[in-house]
Amino acid sequence: MIGGRVLDASALIAFATGRPVYVRALVWAAVEADIVLAVPSAALSKAWSVLAPEYHAALGVLLDLPITVIDQLDPRAAQESGLLLAESGGDDLSAGQVTLSARRRGWPAVTGEPWALRKLDTAVTIEELP
Repeated sequence: MIGGRVLDASALIAFATGRPVYVRALVWAAVEADIVLAVPSAALSKAWSVLAPEYHAALGVLLDLPITVIDQLDPRAAQESGLLLAESGGDDLSAGQVTLSARRRGWPAVTGEPWALRKLDTAVTIEELP
């Protein structure tokens, strides 16, 4: 498995709801090609906080896929994310951890909110949702 994608909260929500369908297509293509999907834990928490209960099972499907890995917000990641937010004047922990994960892995971040990530790091590659 080489390469992958980092999914932010908007991408997780899009997968669960099927809107836009792009994320579901991306996920199933990743399954076929054995491409890793990294889910930062702060983004996962944000997605759970806004998803209606009828979408919880769909999000569970994504989390149970063998290609899905959770990037934990351990003390080191918390520090790096926090410092990244402090530098930019931001306060969205989810965006901070997604940006950090994409930066560390060298993978594109899949997002419907590209401005939030670009504010933190203009060098991170963004795969914007349609």
